[in-house]
Parts: sequence; structure tokens; C-alpha cells
Amino acid sequence: MKKALALILLFFCLSNFSYSQGKFVVQNKKRSDKIRFKFINNLIIIPVEINGVELSFLLDTGVSKPIIFNFLNVSDTLKIKDTEKIYLRGLGEGESVEALRSKNNVFRIGDAIKLNQDLYAVYDTNLNFAPRLGVPVHGILGFDLFKDLVVEMNYSHKYIRLTESEKYRYKDCKKCERFNLEFYNNKPYINSKVKIKNKQIPVKLLIDSGGSDALWLFEDDTLGIVSNKKYFEDFLGHGLSGSVYGKRSKIDEFSLKSFVLKRANVAYPDSTSISHARKFKGRNGSLAGNILKRFNVIMDYRNALVTFKKNGYYHEKFSYNKSGIELAHNGVRFVKERENYISDNNLSNETNQNGTKIVFDARYKFSLKPAYEIVELRIDSPAYRAGLKNGDVVLSINGKPAHHYTLQEIMYMFYDDDGKRIRLKVDRDDVILNYTFQLEDFFK
Repeated sequence: MKKALALILLFFCLSNFSYSQGKFVVQNKKRSDKIRFKFINNLIIIPVEINGVELSFLLDTGVSKPIIFNFLNVSDTLKIKDTEKIYLRGLGEGESVEALRSKNNVFRIGDAIKLNQDLYAVYDTNLNFAPRLGVPVHGILGFDLFKDLVVEMNYSHKYIRLTESEKYRYKDCKKCERFNLEFYNNKPYINSKVKIKNKQIPVKLLIDSGGSDALWLFEDDTLGIVSNKKYFEDFLGHGLSGSVYGKRSKIDEFSLKSFVLKRANVAYPDSTSISHARKFKGRNGSLAGNILKRFNVIMDYRNALVTFKKNGYYHEKFSYNKSGIELAHNGVRFVKERENYISDNNLSNETNQNGTKIVFDARYKFSLKPAYEIVELRIDSPAYRAGLKNGDVVLSINGKPAHHYTLQEIMYMFYDDDGKRIRLKVDRDDVILNYTFQLEDFFK
């Protein structure tokens, strides 16, 4: 009897082991787990453990493969093996990038674990999101997680919930809208509508949680998807194959059934940057973070469903960078800081009731602080006309040292109200310069 029981237990363990090898499994009694995330520039950054190493990944519905970027000694640190060289292609004007495909990696996200996950390591030093976001980001994860689990992205409370499909139960929600998903190359698409020049146009959009903009549309005269006369050329972001540029503008409305967002931001990427994306002929653009964040979203790939429920961000005004400056964290710089040192000696003019003399002695220390560099500058923007240049390192903003702010806090200042005055002190090739400009609302 004991031998038979032992064999049954062995079979049960082996069955569970085999099952967890092929997919993400939530290893707790509830078969569900909540994971807090960092919310940076409309993007979700989640903690991911790979082969026992804790990293930070961008949660991106727009990628079909987990990719790790610019991680030194990745083969040794993550103990990856069974590698083969491949080439990956994505958005941008450049060529395909070289990567190493590794098999049999152990991924853990909270209580969710997968034992034989493929991983694609890209060694191109230009593909590094951390400088633009100001926080460590080691890679991107998408389809492999979403296909196995129901993923709730709660933007308002900054957490995701991972639940095994068999255990997930939908709640009645009169204020929700649910859509069927379509898939192409393991990426989710949704049918929605845009209103351009007072014309309602049905569009098929990639749901792209890895994009920080609101909406990208691919211009198509035959469908009426064209920018209006009020637009400006701008840097739109980075793809796997390089930088993406295009037009920024506004549309009359964007609709998800009963949810209607007016005067939403839109970008029209140039044709060379999206040649790879347009291989799917039915695609009209992307639905990205600045709209997704206005909802709490349930992604259910198993049943090909997505559910939207509006949250506290829903009525937030659509804004954009009114300065023309894009900053990035570019290493560190030595900063001389004053610190007050209190001591007893005969040099002070201050004497307390006990006759003790106290001197406040100004002393200084040198510290390493983050350096914020201008990496993109929109032509004819307020900052451009003021004389700022790419490569300038920002030392202070409105009289306060730049290192007292996070990168995102500085960037948020550039989204402020029309007419807001910005004073920048910059280091340009070891020459200290001062500039002043006012934010301008191009669409006002």
C-alpha cells in the first residue's frame, strides 16, 4: 500500500512538473497573485526573476518574444545556455538586430513561474530604455505571459493580477466594455473608431502597453486617416530597429464603444519607420499607454477577450511636451554640495545661556549625481529657438539643481500649462550657459 501511494505521489509530482514546464503556473492555493509595478511615462515596469536574478521588465502586449537588453555578462549572470544566433526586426528606420536565443530559462513573476522559457538577449548598446525612463529596465515581456494567464492591469492602483484561466471568474460590471480580440503574430488587436475631420472611421489597432503615447495611426488617404493641417514633426520613440519619427496632432474623438475620448493625442509615424508593422494589411495603428492608463484592463488571451473599466485617469487632459526637449539619464557627474557643520570653538559670534559658543561652519562635499542630457530637440520648438542644443547637460531648472528631481519629474514640467516660464542652466562642453523660454501649446 505504501509503495502504491509513493508511486501515485511520484506520478502527481511529475505531472505537475511537466505542466509547469510548458506554461506559467501560479503556485499558490488561490492560483492568483497580485504584483505591484512602477508606473513610468505611461508604462508598466514589473519585477521579473530570471534564473534566480531579480530584474525589471516592461510589460508589453506589443511583443511576441521576451527580450533582454544591454545586460553585461548576461550569459554568466543569468546562467543562460543552449544559445543560437537570430535576428529580430521591429519599429524604426534601422536594420534587424542580432540576438542570442536561449532555451530552458526559469522565469518567476510573483508566484507565477515557468520552467522552460525562451529568452532573446540583444547586445546592441543603443537598445537601452533605462536612460529615457530614468529607472533600470532590463527587458520586455509580453505574449508568453499573457497567453498563459488572465492579466489584470490596474493602472489606478499600480498593480497587475495574474490568474490561471481556469480559476478566473468575471464579475458583473455595468460600467465596463468588453471586446473580442484578434491576433496576428501573437499580438492582440482591437476594433474601435476614430473621428477625423468629423468623419467616423473604423480602425483595427494593436493594443500596445509598451508604447507611452496615446494613439498611433497609419496615414491612409483611401480611409480618411490623415493628419489635419495642425501638426508638428517630432521624435515619437524607439523601436527595435531604431528611432521613430512622425507627426503629432489631435483627433476629434477616439471611441471604445460607449467610452469616448475627445481631442485625444495622436501620432502619425513616417512610412519608413513602420514598414515592418504594415505587413499586417488590416492594421491601422496602435492603442498605447496614454489611453490604456485611463482604464483598468483585463487581458484574457485564452478567451480572446479584453475588458475596459474607466478609472481616475479617465478625465485627465491630453497634454504633450511643450518644450521640445527629450532628456535622458547619461551617467553621473560630480556635484559640490554645501553642508552645515556645527562645532564649539571661540570663533562664533553666537553664545547660548550656558556660555557655550556655537559656530556654524559651512563645509562642502562632492557627490555623484545623475546627469540629465538633452538627446532630442524638436526643430522650431521653444527650447530650440532659445538656443539649447542636443548634448547639453541640464544643471538646474527654475533655480533648483536638476539632481534634486527624478528624470520623470523634470519631464512632467515640460507638459505644464501654456506660457509657463522655464529657466535652464546647462553645461555645454564645460561652458555654463543659461536659457529661458516659455512653454507653448501648439494646438491652442
